[in-house]
This record gives sequence, structure tokens and C-alpha cells, in this order.
Amino acid sequence: MGALRTPREKWVEAGLRALAEGGVEAVRVEALAKALGVTKGGFYGYFADRGALLTEMLDAWERESIDDVLERLEQEGSDARDLDELARQFTLSLDHLIPIDLAVRDWARRDQTVAERLRRVDNRRMQLLRDAIGTFCSDPDEVEARSLLAICAAIGSHFLAADHPGRTRAEVIAHAGAILRRPPGDSGSGR
Repeated sequence: MGALRTPREKWVEAGLRALAEGGVEAVRVEALAKALGVTKGGFYGYFADRGALLTEMLDAWERESIDDVLERLEQEGSDARDLDELARQFTLSLDHLIPIDLAVRDWARRDQTVAERLRRVDNRRMQLLRDAIGTFCSDPDEVEARSLLAICAAIGSHFLAADHPGRTRAEVIAHAGAILRRPPGDSGSGR
């Protein structure tokens, strides 16, 4: 009986874990094989080289960050323009994707190809937010500003080290989301 091969997806998953934990420099074939408990020979049955793995890792990150979110929304019968549902499903709320997303952002600072991929993903995220906010706000400038604030809060909250006296970070983010969902002209003073 022949030896079972480590599935291609396992190599990609291991690569994404390594990326999240140590950056792109940590994605090394030998280290991944050791983490998977296999020899590195199986790697070359799936990938021509490390670069091919890195591309598949970015493909997997993009798919899970955007395509899978849209698919879940569709399966649940949610309208992608439902801001509350979008906020619940939005990729950056998935705990395992946060460190990967942050590592991709760091990688993009040094690699133009990755920067272009990140721009595509962020543009798709922004469009989802524009569509959602546009359902209750008709001013295109306000839609754009609210979308920017929403994505900046989602990403930036992971970089911010500030305290929120008397509140948790989750409470502050929830309140910020409520402000962003408020219809134009509603001061929110009746809370």
C-alpha cells in the first residue's frame, strides 16, 4: 500500500499559519514539512516552487476574505446590502483571518504584486460597504466616508494600543458601528 500524500490544501493552510505567525519570511518549505510531519518531497508534487505556494496562499486568503463571505450571505438569504449582516460576516470578524490579513498587509509593503492583490480585496470590501450604506444614505460623499471609517475601524482596531476607560474595545467598536449605521440627520441623542 502506497503512502498517503499530504493534501495540497494542508500545505496552503500550513503556509497561511506560518505567514500569520512569522510573516512571509516564515513560509519555508522545510519548516512547513516539519510542521505537517512529512518530508518536503511531497510539496513538489503540488507546487513548482515556493512562489507557487505563495500565490495559492493569496488565492485562498482572497477567496475566504470575500468570495466565501458573499456565498454565506447568499446561502443565509441575506442581502449583501444588509449592513448588520455584512458586519457579522465581514472577513475581518473571522478570528483566524485577522492575523493572516495583517500579515498580508505587512507583506504588501514590500511586494508590489501582493500590494495589488490587497488593493483588489480592499476595493471589493469597500464596494460591499458602499452597497450596504447606500441602502440608507443617498449622499455619495457620505457613503464613501462612512465606508472608509468602517473599514478603517475593522483594520485599525487591531493596530491600536489605546485603552477605552470604562469600556471594552468591543463595546467601542459596536458603538462606532451603530453610529455608522445611523441614517443621515439622526443625531442619535435618543439612546
